[in-house]
Amino acid sequence: MTETLKTISPVDGRIYVERPLQTAAAIDRALDLSQAAQPAWAALPLAMRCGILGKAVDAFVAKATDIAAEITWQMGRPIGHAPGEVRGFEERARYMLNVAPEALAPVLPDDKPGFRRQIKRVPLGLVAVVAPWNYPYLTAVNAVLPALIAGNAVILKHSHQTPLCAERFLEAFASAGVPRGVFQYLHLSHADTARLMSDRRIASVCFTGSVAGGHAVVAATAAGFATSGLELGGKDPAYVRTDANLAHAIDTLTDGAFFNAGQSCCGIKRIYVAAPRYEEFVAGVVELTNKYRLGNPLDSEITLGPVVRSAAADAVRAQVRDAVARGARQLIDEASFPASSPGTPYLAPQVLVDVDHSMSIMRQETFGPAVGIMSVSSDDEAIRLMNDSEFGLTAAIFSTDAARAEALGDALQTGTVFLNRCDYLDPALAWTGVKNSGRGHTLSRVGFEQLTRPKSYHFKVTS
Repeated sequence: MTETLKTISPVDGRIYVERPLQTAAAIDRALDLSQAAQPAWAALPLAMRCGILGKAVDAFVAKATDIAAEITWQMGRPIGHAPGEVRGFEERARYMLNVAPEALAPVLPDDKPGFRRQIKRVPLGLVAVVAPWNYPYLTAVNAVLPALIAGNAVILKHSHQTPLCAERFLEAFASAGVPRGVFQYLHLSHADTARLMSDRRIASVCFTGSVAGGHAVVAATAAGFATSGLELGGKDPAYVRTDANLAHAIDTLTDGAFFNAGQSCCGIKRIYVAAPRYEEFVAGVVELTNKYRLGNPLDSEITLGPVVRSAAADAVRAQVRDAVARGARQLIDEASFPASSPGTPYLAPQVLVDVDHSMSIMRQETFGPAVGIMSVSSDDEAIRLMNDSEFGLTAAIFSTDAARAEALGDALQTGTVFLNRCDYLDPALAWTGVKNSGRGHTLSRVGFEQLTRPKSYHFKVTS
């Protein structure tokens, strides 16, 4: 009997997508097909590969309206926000296509008489991409497109919550003329995903997900010596200094905490505020949070949709209850959000004060609309608390003193430091994490380094 995946829509609880899971034999055929197709794809001139992939981006963007609606149904993002994912996809894709000739150009050492030397960046071969549901295209494109640009073949395994995203990728690539086998997707069980990653035909795995999932990737890839890039989430902090533009900090950080119902690896989950600005900052966040509208994400007036499933909402509620039991105070009255209901994915946003680092709400990843706010007495205290985490993806500083912010940023144990913004990936900058936030990097020119290997050419010129 064929196993199936069933995507339960958080919008209304119905089965939105149902697909058969691939068998072991189908996985083996896909790997053989990729392995056969990849050399010819890699042999094409870079400009030709980029031209084909540019047409694929055009085809994808042309379906923006349909794709946005599918995002809303699959994972619950408000329909007014969902098109932003397509715009972000295009921004990253166009950037990587444009920077590829420079990023993939041979490295030429200084001249040495009688020799011609260079280091070429050559493809790894077969790359497996394992993508999550929360930003289903933005996370996947970070690896899928540069891997293909560099001449690799790609097999995408997408979340069971967002399987249509994998199918949309294939539709766009096929319509643009990407050869059969160069890009494939597989709907797989957890066990078969591990089997795929451990296969010796796989050269590299790009994974976005949980810390536990990252450990599973490392264990699986050990069998075949595949490399792996791991983006494992965060507990991202922000620090509002005394000299910050407070109105801007309130607006930016509230959005950073609650956009996408707080389901962002680099969303703001803990905020430290200089004591003289603390009361005013908290009051501003509470006022703005109470303006959110929670409800059916297909309604264009809704600004906060459901989280992905009821169990995810229950996990956030449990963290909030634990914090309150330890002395924290909730500042948002759930009655102000009548759509919020226990046992459903519809969850009111929450702002917590009187929190400390003994509470899970300030320590463990919170994948939902809840944020803790603490008062601090100095820059040193803020940096100490921001670094007091097993995660290190991003950190944000709000200040009018850029020089001081850079000095503080140098002390932060994160992959990205923001000043006066948060929760954003600039495709020109490397996306990376430290500690339990992962290893490796995507985006920017250096993102291609993880998807290629150096190959040295040492020619002695003779007459």
